[in-house]
Amino acid sequence: MQFGWTADEAASFAVMDAFAEAGGNFIDTADIYSNWAAGNQGGDSELIIGRWMKERGNRGGMVVATKLRGRMWDGPDGDGLGRGHIIRACEDSLRRLQVETIDLYQTHWFDENVPIEETLRAFEELVKAGKIRHIGASNYRPHLLKDALNVAAANNLPGYATLQPHHSLVHRREYEEELAGICTEYGLGVIPYSPLAGGFLTGKYAKGGERVQSPRAGGVRQYFTDEGWAALEAVKTVAQAHSTTPSAVALAWQMTVPGITSPIVGANSPAQLADQLPALTLELTAADREVLLAASRPFLDEGSLHEGS
Repeated sequence: MQFGWTADEAASFAVMDAFAEAGGNFIDTADIYSNWAAGNQGGDSELIIGRWMKERGNRGGMVVATKLRGRMWDGPDGDGLGRGHIIRACEDSLRRLQVETIDLYQTHWFDENVPIEETLRAFEELVKAGKIRHIGASNYRPHLLKDALNVAAANNLPGYATLQPHHSLVHRREYEEELAGICTEYGLGVIPYSPLAGGFLTGKYAKGGERVQSPRAGGVRQYFTDEGWAALEAVKTVAQAHSTTPSAVALAWQMTVPGITSPIVGANSPAQLADQLPALTLELTAADREVLLAASRPFLDEGSLHEGS
């Protein structure tokens, strides 16, 4: 999401270079990124990623994921999950990414105005044409996700292979209460977004500290509560014990949550990415996990799915 918004093309290339050098091979974006920024029309991130893969000649080593659903052009098919929008949006993303096939094509959020069968049949058409390999969902409520999976199975249509939910130490209930069980039952991969809570869990924000100048700071203020600061303090305590970064701790914890495949991280610079990469080798102890679970429990209602269950 940062590419073409908080990171210009040169910075985006540097981040992706560092990511690939570290062994990373999965890049997730969306066609609407970042149409909210001044001067952008949407598709900006896809264009940057496409140019990077073209210049580096590394398309074969990358798993490319993008999303559709938001408004991208005027007219009745300008947004949504009807066949007309899906077919054109896919062609546009293929062109911007400079690829022949999208590895994972995801619905950014549900469309209540279109029958799920129409959406899945459009995806079937694209799979048969070799334009997409797998499909995924994002921001789906439990009953809608289960319904989509059942419709796919009943009609021999492509089913969602992945779910991209909002999840972090300070945003647990949305995924852990019901979605986790559904993903386990149906064998979906889980690739949560905002695992660092918009930067809150990196430690750059401090209670009573100076105001952080960031385009995303407004959204982070929702965590400026007693519960949020307590969770952050727990992350910092564990990080200090392991001589690592708060980012690494928050990400390493998330990878211990049942069902989760891999967090989707974002960075504006190689330095920010370097702050996160130690999560790959960080082994949290049972005591560490209990500290983090206890501090984040206010973000998971009683009776919900708990780690290790």
